[in-house]
Amino acid sequence: MGNALNHYLKPDVTPGPDVVPSFDPMLGFGSRKERVMIATKEEMESAKLPLEDRDYCAHKLIAYQACRSDKFPFVYQCAHQKHEYLTCEYEDYVLRMKEFERERRLLERQKRLDKAAA
Repeated sequence: MGNALNHYLKPDVTPGPDVVPSFDPMLGFGSRKERVMIATKEEMESAKLPLEDRDYCAHKLIAYQACRSDKFPFVYQCAHQKHEYLTCEYEDYVLRMKEFERERRLLERQKRLDKAAA
Protein backbone atom coordinates (compact mmCIF):
# COMPACT_ATOMS: atom_id res chain seq x y z
CA MET A 1 0.00 0.00 0.00
CA GLY A 2 3.01 2.28 0.08
CA ASN A 3 2.78 3.07 3.76
CA ALA A 4 6.56 3.28 4.20
CA LEU A 5 6.88 5.85 1.42
CA ASN A 6 3.81 7.71 2.61
CA HIS A 7 5.15 7.74 6.17
CA TYR A 8 8.41 9.22 4.86
CA LEU A 9 6.75 11.85 2.66
CA LYS A 10 3.90 12.83 5.01
CA PRO A 11 4.91 11.79 8.56
CA ASP A 12 2.47 14.21 10.20
CA VAL A 13 -0.63 12.69 8.58
CA THR A 14 0.36 9.01 8.39
CA PRO A 15 -0.36 7.04 11.56
CA GLY A 16 2.21 4.46 12.60
CA PRO A 17 1.45 0.77 12.91
CA ASP A 18 1.21 0.83 16.71
CA VAL A 19 -0.41 4.24 17.21
CA VAL A 20 -3.56 4.45 19.31
CA PRO A 21 -6.32 6.29 17.38
CA SER A 22 -6.33 9.97 18.32
CA PHE A 23 -9.91 10.74 17.29
CA ASP A 24 -13.21 9.82 18.86
CA PRO A 25 -14.27 6.39 17.54
CA MET A 26 -17.86 7.63 17.29
CA LEU A 27 -16.94 10.66 15.14
CA GLY A 28 -19.11 10.47 12.04
CA PHE A 29 -21.13 7.46 13.22
CA GLY A 30 -24.67 7.42 14.57
CA SER A 31 -24.13 4.15 16.37
CA ARG A 32 -21.23 1.75 16.33
CA LYS A 33 -20.66 -1.53 18.12
CA GLU A 34 -17.50 -1.92 20.16
CA ARG A 35 -15.42 -4.98 19.37
CA VAL A 36 -15.13 -7.47 22.19
CA MET A 37 -12.88 -10.46 22.69
CA ILE A 38 -14.90 -13.66 22.86
CA ALA A 39 -12.04 -15.91 24.00
CA THR A 40 -10.83 -15.17 27.51
CA LYS A 41 -7.21 -14.93 28.52
CA GLU A 42 -7.48 -18.21 30.43
CA GLU A 43 -8.89 -20.02 27.39
CA MET A 44 -6.10 -18.73 25.17
CA GLU A 45 -3.46 -19.75 27.72
CA SER A 46 -4.94 -23.23 28.16
CA ALA A 47 -5.04 -23.67 24.36
CA LYS A 48 -1.37 -22.57 24.32
CA LEU A 49 -1.98 -19.97 21.63
CA PRO A 50 1.11 -17.97 20.71
CA LEU A 51 0.90 -14.24 21.39
CA GLU A 52 0.57 -13.33 17.71
CA ASP A 53 -2.62 -15.44 17.47
CA ARG A 54 -4.37 -13.88 20.47
CA ASP A 55 -6.62 -11.56 18.53
CA TYR A 56 -10.34 -11.13 17.90
CA CYS A 57 -10.43 -14.45 16.01
CA ALA A 58 -8.84 -16.50 18.78
CA HIS A 59 -12.11 -18.26 19.64
CA LYS A 60 -12.37 -19.58 16.08
CA LEU A 61 -8.74 -20.72 16.13
CA ILE A 62 -9.33 -22.57 19.40
CA ALA A 63 -12.34 -24.33 17.86
CA TYR A 64 -10.31 -25.22 14.78
CA GLN A 65 -7.42 -26.62 16.81
CA ALA A 66 -9.84 -28.62 18.98
CA CYS A 67 -11.44 -30.07 15.87
CA ARG A 68 -8.05 -31.02 14.45
CA SER A 69 -7.06 -32.82 17.63
CA ASP A 70 -10.43 -34.60 17.87
CA LYS A 71 -10.57 -35.73 14.23
CA PHE A 72 -6.90 -36.55 13.68
CA PRO A 73 -5.81 -38.06 11.22
CA PHE A 74 -8.96 -37.04 9.30
CA VAL A 75 -8.31 -33.31 9.61
CA TYR A 76 -10.05 -32.62 6.29
CA GLN A 77 -13.28 -32.88 8.29
CA CYS A 78 -12.38 -29.58 9.96
CA ALA A 79 -12.55 -27.60 6.72
CA HIS A 80 -15.57 -25.64 7.97
CA GLN A 81 -13.78 -24.47 11.13
CA LYS A 82 -10.69 -23.59 9.12
CA HIS A 83 -12.78 -21.56 6.67
CA GLU A 84 -14.50 -19.71 9.54
CA TYR A 85 -11.15 -18.88 11.11
CA LEU A 86 -9.56 -17.66 7.87
CA THR A 87 -12.66 -15.61 7.04
CA CYS A 88 -12.53 -14.02 10.48
CA GLU A 89 -8.84 -13.20 10.00
CA TYR A 90 -9.54 -11.62 6.62
CA GLU A 91 -12.45 -9.54 7.95
CA ASP A 92 -10.26 -8.42 10.87
CA TYR A 93 -7.54 -7.37 8.42
CA VAL A 94 -10.03 -5.40 6.31
CA LEU A 95 -11.40 -3.70 9.42
CA ARG A 96 -7.90 -2.72 10.58
CA MET A 97 -7.11 -1.27 7.15
CA LYS A 98 -10.35 0.73 7.22
CA GLU A 99 -9.48 2.07 10.66
CA PHE A 100 -5.99 3.01 9.46
CA GLU A 101 -7.43 4.83 6.44
CA ARG A 102 -10.03 6.58 8.63
CA GLU A 103 -7.31 7.80 11.00
CA ARG A 104 -5.16 8.99 8.08
CA ARG A 105 -8.03 10.90 6.50
CA LEU A 106 -9.01 12.49 9.82
CA LEU A 107 -5.40 13.58 10.37
CA GLU A 108 -5.33 15.16 6.89
CA ARG A 109 -8.66 16.86 7.62
CA GLN A 110 -7.36 18.20 10.94
CA LYS A 111 -4.24 19.52 9.21
CA ARG A 112 -6.39 21.30 6.59
CA LEU A 113 -8.61 22.82 9.28
CA ASP A 114 -5.61 24.00 11.30
CA LYS A 115 -4.06 25.54 8.17
CA ALA A 116 -7.31 27.34 7.30
CA ALA A 117 -7.68 28.65 10.87
CA ALA A 118 -4.13 30.06 10.88
